[in-house]
Amino acid sequence: MDLDIYQVDSFTREAFKGNPAGVCITSNGLSESLMLSIAEEMAVSETAFLSLSDMRLRWFTPKAEVKLCGHGTLAVAHVLKERGDVKDGDSVHFETLSGTLTALINDSTVELDFPSPVIDFDVAQSSELLEGLGIEECQVISYGLFDTKVFIEVDSEQTVLKLVPNFDALKQISGRGVLVTTPSGSDDLDFVSRYFAPWVGVNEDPVTGSAHCALTVYWSEKFNKLKLMGYQASARGGYVSTELLPNGRTKLIGSAVTVIKGSMQVPVE
Repeated sequence: MDLDIYQVDSFTREAFKGNPAGVCITSNGLSESLMLSIAEEMAVSETAFLSLSDMRLRWFTPKAEVKLCGHGTLAVAHVLKERGDVKDGDSVHFETLSGTLTALINDSTVELDFPSPVIDFDVAQSSELLEGLGIEECQVISYGLFDTKVFIEVDSEQTVLKLVPNFDALKQISGRGVLVTTPSGSDDLDFVSRYFAPWVGVNEDPVTGSAHCALTVYWSEKFNKLKLMGYQASARGGYVSTELLPNGRTKLIGSAVTVIKGSMQVPVE
């Protein structure tokens, strides 16, 4: 069986920047085992699978299914537009493990409507986690949890940029993902961040849309502003424009570039 397959760089206007996502769009849903095998073969942080019959959207890392993926959703909306399935001004509704997600198709961007998480700061810091990340306790400004992931604000942009985590050590302790952030020193940015998830096979994610929902909630309160601009300072790097909406949702705005189109031969189910 041949499947159309795409690789899309999300949250960027340039090829080979931003966060690469696999995209597989089929008339009907594929089995979970096949989707996981395809995600392993694509070997990017997430591969998105859309079933057109019910608009069910799922995302898989090379190791596991995830409940929410911003750059994968952006990539799917981008491919739908390229294929001619949608046009500028259309809103696309995806059914996901995180509820219904909406993508508004614009001329050069896609606006994603995502749920805003609650960040719980009434939690104890993990000294093992901080040591694995290479963060000193004195560098930690805030430490919390959102959606089973750790949220850490540190003391400076240099602390974020210079992090060299020990991923082997991190995988020896329990975890799901960890987001590290700080205010930006740039006039055209509000904050910078990095995101690590070795527990699901992604040591460092290039640009994490879902994490920017938590970042928007956090920095919106700190800066007392609703519209923000963030930069995820991975090796590839990527920019995400965000807005905290009044209905408990977050808007993520980004662009994408298709870098690979092809056909994947898979076993008949």
